[in-house]
Amino acid sequence: MDLVKGLVLRSTGSWYDVRDTRDAHIWQCRLKGKFKALGLKVTNPIAVGDYVQFEVEDETQNFGIIHEILPRENYVVRQSVHKAAFAHLIAANVDQAILIATLVFPRTSLGFIDRFLVAIESFRIPGVLIFNKQDLLNDNMKDFQSELMELYTSLGYTCLATTAIGGGGLEEFADLLKGKVSLLSGHSGVGKSTLVNAIAPDLDIKTQEVSTFANKGVHTTTFAEMFELEKDTFIIDSPGIKELGLSDMKPEEISHYFPEMRDLLNQCRFNNCQHINEPGCAVKDAVSEGGIALSRYESYLSMVGGGDNRK
Repeated sequence: MDLVKGLVLRSTGSWYDVRDTRDAHIWQCRLKGKFKALGLKVTNPIAVGDYVQFEVEDETQNFGIIHEILPRENYVVRQSVHKAAFAHLIAANVDQAILIATLVFPRTSLGFIDRFLVAIESFRIPGVLIFNKQDLLNDNMKDFQSELMELYTSLGYTCLATTAIGGGGLEEFADLLKGKVSLLSGHSGVGKSTLVNAIAPDLDIKTQEVSTFANKGVHTTTFAEMFELEKDTFIIDSPGIKELGLSDMKPEEISHYFPEMRDLLNQCRFNNCQHINEPGCAVKDAVSEGGIALSRYESYLSMVGGGDNRK
C-alpha cells in the first residue's frame, strides 16, 4: 500500500480536502476507521493545517483514505459548542496567529484583544495585531491607536496599521504573511476578507461564502479553511473565535500568559499570588507605578474572575 503525504485544507466533518504534497492536487479524503485524537479531548481528530498520510482509494472519483495523522508542531482549540467537556480543534501547525481589530465600526474591545493574546500565548504561537480601517479614525482615535500599538509592541507582539480600502499597509501585510501559515481571526465587519482580497485578488473570497469572513452567529456550524496565497504562504480562516482559549485554563495560570506579569513571576511575597488582594504583590505594584498598563490588568482581572471579556 502506497501512502501519500498531504496537507488538510478544509474539513466538513467527515470529509477532508487534502492537498497532495507532491503535485498540489486536492483529494477528497475520509478517515480510516476511528482515530484517537492524539491524546486530546476534542470533538474532531483532524484539523486544518494537519499533515496526514493517505491512500488513493479511487483515482477516477478523486477519493482517498487517511491512515495517519503526522505529529503536530502546535495546535489551536476552542471550546466545543455542543460538548462542554470537549474542545474543538481549529488549526494545527500554525506559524502565527493574527487578530484583525478595528477601533471603530465595529469596535474591538481591549478585553477581547487581550483574551486572544492570552489564548495564543497558551498555545505557544506568536501573536500579531493588525489595526484596520485607518481611514475611519479621527485624530484622537489615531493617537489612542498609536498608544495601543506602542504598548503591544513593547510586550513583544508585532503590530501593523492597515487601510484595506485605499491600500495603506497592504505591502507590509503581505510581507507579514509571506512564507508562513497564518491563523486569521477577528470580529465580523473588521475587514478580513477585504484585506485578503486586496493582496490576493485571485482568491476572490466572498463574505457570503466563507463563514467567518461573514455574518455574526454562524460560527457554531462552520468549519475552518486554509487558502494558499502563494507558494508556502497560507492563511487559515478560523470560525468560533469567541470560544477561543481559556476553557481549560486555571485562574492561577492566566498571569503566566501575560508577558509583563510573567517577568515578575518570582517577585511576589507569596508563591501562589494571584495578583488581586494579596500583600507584597509585584504585579499590583507595577500597575500602580505604570509598569503594567491598567487596561491589561483589568483584562487579567476579568479573566481570573470569569468575566466574559469576549466583545
